[in-house]
This record gives sequence, structure tokens and C-alpha cells, in this order.
Amino acid sequence: MSEDGFEELPGDPRAAIVGRAILWVILAWLFLRFAAHSIASNYVGSSFLHLVDLVFHEAGHVLFAIFPRFLTVLGGSATQVLVPIVVLIAFWRRGDRFGASVGLWWAGQNLVDLAPYINDARDLQLVLLGGHTGAEVEGHDWEYLLQTLGLMTWDHRLARLAHAAGVLVMLGALIWGAREIHRSWRDSVSIDPTA
Repeated sequence: MSEDGFEELPGDPRAAIVGRAILWVILAWLFLRFAAHSIASNYVGSSFLHLVDLVFHEAGHVLFAIFPRFLTVLGGSATQVLVPIVVLIAFWRRGDRFGASVGLWWAGQNLVDLAPYINDARDLQLVLLGGHTGAEVEGHDWEYLLQTLGLMTWDHRLARLAHAAGVLVMLGALIWGAREIHRSWRDSVSIDPTA
């Protein structure tokens, strides 16, 4: 770690910076794809990241199974968002601000991922993990959560809020990540003026 508390990149710092820049471009491209599609299209649900998010969602139900039913059901969505926040904190504590920005981006992506699920609380038309829609089985998490809270008619508004918050978080993370890449590049050039 450098004197200013930032992680020093191992090996050739410029190669690591280029690697981070490539990752940033991929995240920016994914951001544009997720932001451009409507909640109703469930574009995010067909992305490879949805499968990653789903693992943590389902694990959350298991982790929260010792609590009352409401918390067990909420635990899936909560864990899905909390795991990226834990990643953010872990990178931050290591002094890797770029890594932390990726964790923040992932947290925003998870909010976008949850939006179609929230939006479907009344319709129950999303195909769930077992291959059936919520209407074909006993419903799903967000139908139960919003019904229990008496907020069923808020499903579309809450979904739009989750989507908008997720998009803003991802955008903020991209700006942060770009600043960290720029800072790292500037620092590597000041160390090696021939760069």
C-alpha cells in the first residue's frame, strides 16, 4: 500500500491499469445495455450476471431461514444486494478503490436485477427458478412481501425506484472507477516519465 493509503499495483502497474480499463469498458457496456431496456422486458434476467445474482439470492433464503418467514423471504433479495456491498467494503479496506467501485457497480446491477421481480408482484408472469410462473405456483417473494406490507399496488413504482436507483449507483460507480484508473495512470507516469 502506498503512503496515501491506496493499493500499489503489483508487477507492471501500466499492464494492471490497462486490465482495469478493459474491465471498466465491459462494465460500461453492460450498464448501457441494462439502462437501455425497460423493466418489463426483463433484459437483465437473461444476462449471465442474473445467474450469478440468483446464487446469492437463493443462498440468502437459506441464511435467513432461522428468522420469521417475512425475513426469510426478504433475505433472498437482501443478500443479493448485500454481497456486492461486502465486496465493496473488502476492497476498500485493502485500499483498492477501483475494486471497491466494481463492488458498488455490482450492487447497483443487483437493484436493476430485482426490479422485474418487484414489478411482477401482481402479474406473477415471470418464470421462476423451477420453470413455472408465480401464477402457476404459490406466488413469489415480492408478491408475498408487498402483500404482507399492504403495498401490493406499489409494485410498479417500487420496481421503477429500484431500477432507477440501480442505474444511478452503476453510473456513479463507473465515474468513480474511471477516476481511479486515471489516478493510477497519472501516478504510474509520474513514477516513470518515459511512459
